[in-house]
Amino acid sequence: MDFGVFLDFQLRKGGTQQEAFRESFELVDLADEMGLDTVWLAESHFNQNRPLAAQLVIASAIATRTKRLRVGTAVQVLPLVHPLRIAEEAATVDQISEGRFELGVGRSGNVRAYDAMGIDYEESRERFQEALDIIMKSWSGEPFSYEGKYNHITNATVSPLPYQKPHPKVRIASTTDDSFSRVGRLGFPIFLSLRGMDVEELQTNLQDYHKAWREAGHPGESGDISVRFPMYIAPTDEEAVEEPKETIEAYFQRMRRLFDEGFGGSGGADYWERRQRRLEKLEKLTYAEILETKVIFGSPDRVIDRLGQYKEMLGLTGITVELNPGGLLPAEAVQRSLRLLTQEVMPAFK
Repeated sequence: MDFGVFLDFQLRKGGTQQEAFRESFELVDLADEMGLDTVWLAESHFNQNRPLAAQLVIASAIATRTKRLRVGTAVQVLPLVHPLRIAEEAATVDQISEGRFELGVGRSGNVRAYDAMGIDYEESRERFQEALDIIMKSWSGEPFSYEGKYNHITNATVSPLPYQKPHPKVRIASTTDDSFSRVGRLGFPIFLSLRGMDVEELQTNLQDYHKAWREAGHPGESGDISVRFPMYIAPTDEEAVEEPKETIEAYFQRMRRLFDEGFGGSGGADYWERRQRRLEKLEKLTYAEILETKVIFGSPDRVIDRLGQYKEMLGLTGITVELNPGGLLPAEAVQRSLRLLTQEVMPAFK
């Protein structure tokens, strides 16, 4: 099973963007040293507290300062950038890293970013599919043309081509019920999160993913499934429950605020209805329920046990953990959690 860490370069309260970059890169260096598999980078626009807008630039920097760590995007928001630019830059990172790159893609729920860039969020699904088609065609190395609703390309040949052949692994994020079967039909690995769905909901939706995968004739019994969630590991269960309480509550308060504000913008009726349902669930969450359904906190033994249950229930091939989701844990505690993950938890699944 692949073990990864999610980074969004979050500022600490009263901190600076320079400090956020420095602390994040220090965690990357430790992850490389400790044998973690992958670091995954968020994409965040117009957010002073999460200055990670140019994730492919950061991925390139990580590739040059590490020896073995893989780096991926979680996720590259395809409708916001011209797909040929993404294809070129992703292939460049793959070359610089000598094949240690993965491209995670999605549409994002941040309507405000779409509005700021003059793109209607209602167009995001069609724009996403066009962009994905173009990226995959471009990596063939052959000249191609494309005539879509939003993209018009004539006789383009992308260079450089990826280091990996035929291309880096492409993983699609699924955050809505109807997207699971779509990703299964396309035959792509899938990226999930516990933020908006419980494990039981993911189980149900993954049945649609597996069914669509099989019906489309893709090889294997199931797809490649990775899930993202907050994790905190301490020497004892008591410490692991008490120490991150403030930061995880701040994390879900922020989630509730974002869903309540709705980011503003151009989402349609279905979009707002889904957000309202998720907001209602988030508003009712207690800390006990968070511990039971949204995170894995505990001693190494407890984390191994919980993670084993999730692996069995969801058929996981990978996990991506958020070690400091609310940004309030001291750096030393985050680094200790990473050390315990790599030294005591990972070996149980390798």
